Amino acid sequence: MTVLSSKSIMDRLFHENPQKRLVITPIISHEDQIAHGSIDLRLGTEFIITKRTKYHLLDPMQENIESQIEQYQDKIYIGYKRKLVLQPRQFVLGSTLEYIKLPNDLLGYVIGRSSWGRVGLIIATATMVGPGFSGSLTLELVNLGEANLALYPGTRIAQLVLHTMDDEDRGYISKPEAKYIGAVGPEFSKIHTDKEWKLLK
Repeated sequence: MTVLSSKSIMDRLFHENPQKRLVITPIISHEDQIAHGSIDLRLGTEFIITKRTKYHLLDPMQENIESQIEQYQDKIYIGYKRKLVLQPRQFVLGSTLEYIKLPNDLLGYVIGRSSWGRVGLIIATATMVGPGFSGSLTLELVNLGEANLALYPGTRIAQLVLHTMDDEDRGYISKPEAKYIGAVGPEFSKIHTDKEWKLLK
C-alpha cells in the first residue's frame, strides 16, 4: 500500500473518473486542510453522550440490549460558536463535519491531531475507513487529561491518511455486515447485530 501525497489527494478530489474520485465535503480551505499527505477533518455538531443509568452491564447477548443502549446514551446537538465541555475520563461519540466517500481502491486511517493529543484528547479508537465507505466518520472522544476540555464544532480535530489498495476491493457498501454506511452523524452502537452472537447462543 502507498500513502497518498497531498498532490495525489487533490488529484483524486477532482478525478474525471467518478469510480476513482474521492469525495470530502465541505472543504473550507484546500490549502489549510490538505498537507503532509493527510486531510484535516473538523468536528461536527451532533454528539452521543453517556448518561448514568440503572444498567451496570451492557451485554450484547441479552435480548433487550438495543433498548438498553438507547437508554444508556443520548444524542445532542451543539451549534456553532457553542462548546461541548468534555470532563476528565468522559467518553463521548462525535462525528466529522465532512461527509466522505472513498472509491473502492482507497483505504483510510483516522488519527488525532497532535495538538489535541498533547492536552489529553483521544479522538478515535476505531480508526480504519474501508474502501467504498460513505458517510461522516464517527469519532470516539475521550479526555485523558486532568482538566475539562472545551470542544467547538467546526474546529479541526482529526486527520485522514489515505492508502492505495494492492487490488480494488468490492467496497464497504456491498458488504452485508456494513452497519454504519451513509451516516451523517454519530450513531448508537450496533454491536448486537454481529453474526457471532447467534453462533455463541
